[in-house]
Amino acid sequence: MRCAPEVGAALVLCTAAGLLSAQGRPAPAEPPPRYASWDEVNVLAHGLLQLGHGLREHAERTRGQLSALERRLSACGAACGDPGTAAPAPHGPAGPGSPGEAVPETLRSLQTQLKAQNSKIELLFQKVAKQQRHLEKQHLRIQNLQSQVGLLAPTHLGRAVAKPARRKRLPKMPQPAGSAHNATHPHRLPRDCQELFEEGERQSGLFQIQPQGSLPFLVNCKMTSDGGWTVIQRRQDGSVDFNQPWEVYKTGFGDPQGEFWLGLEKMHLILGDHGSHLAVQLQDWEGNAKSLQFPIRLGGEDTAYSLQLTAPMASELGATTTTPSSLSLPFSTWDQDHDLQGDKNCAKSLSGGWWFGNCSHSNLNGQYFHSIPQQRQQRKKGIFWKTWRGRYYPLQATTMLIQPRADEAAS
Repeated sequence: MRCAPEVGAALVLCTAAGLLSAQGRPAPAEPPPRYASWDEVNVLAHGLLQLGHGLREHAERTRGQLSALERRLSACGAACGDPGTAAPAPHGPAGPGSPGEAVPETLRSLQTQLKAQNSKIELLFQKVAKQQRHLEKQHLRIQNLQSQVGLLAPTHLGRAVAKPARRKRLPKMPQPAGSAHNATHPHRLPRDCQELFEEGERQSGLFQIQPQGSLPFLVNCKMTSDGGWTVIQRRQDGSVDFNQPWEVYKTGFGDPQGEFWLGLEKMHLILGDHGSHLAVQLQDWEGNAKSLQFPIRLGGEDTAYSLQLTAPMASELGATTTTPSSLSLPFSTWDQDHDLQGDKNCAKSLSGGWWFGNCSHSNLNGQYFHSIPQQRQQRKKGIFWKTWRGRYYPLQATTMLIQPRADEAAS
């Protein structure tokens, strides 16, 4: 029995393995370093994926050949079966070296080889897919750096926000009818809670706002001596599941009078590309509270709603590397992995969606625990802020608020 196709397959495997092995070896240091452009990276990723698909197709063809051989052996019956069967042989009695005895042994050997070959092909395909995911992350980081450079240009604030080519309609966050304090306001709606405060409003609660270029929507405003703040997140009783996919985090979910997430797109409409303040309020199970406030910028969906922080606050969110002045952290969910942990999906490993630098510094959208779990592995999936109570202490309540900076609110 000849196995020429399998020899060809072995050559394909050797070539593919050699290519991947060569990619796995560290490149020799050559001063000055040359960084590949995204076009070059994309061509490489496309080639790797084509190779992976070719190997997968070869595996399927090989399985088909194996199935055909098994059917042929079954059709042979006694002539190709067990040597002990008393079936007449066309060329005399079957001896130890007869073809009837050799056929099953050859088939078993071929089957073993094919299974080993298929396992190697599957492993190579997984490596190619993993490499593609890493390349996609690298592409996003390149886009984030480009957006930071764009912020330095005088015309940046005048640029239109890129819109996604395709929108998926999802259920919107429920908005209680008639509950907004300014639902029957005679004149135009304010852009945000701060503008409402400047118009004389001092009562906290639900209000209709209308950022520039947006339809009106409902927000929860908190009025303080510092002005009007828009509440964008609240955790207090575990009544809402925060382990949601990307599109739900983009649109918003929950009850604005209870636990909720305002929605990444609404946050970006309120803040635009202007400098803003983010306030974080934390509470543990002993009644202790902690408040943080720091300057931010929030990019649009084309940057995965990246949160741009100054270097001192970047460390609070688990940044391991920073630019000279700031760090851009993309938002991640279990179905869209943009975190800075190259070999891990933090949102899938923990719970919820968040601006993950790595998986161990903060996550205010994690799983809600009504009591502190005994198992450490489970506790790390909760709501935590490492620099306050540590990674393995699930917090009782959190609130996040945003406000435009005073020097940019009027622009």
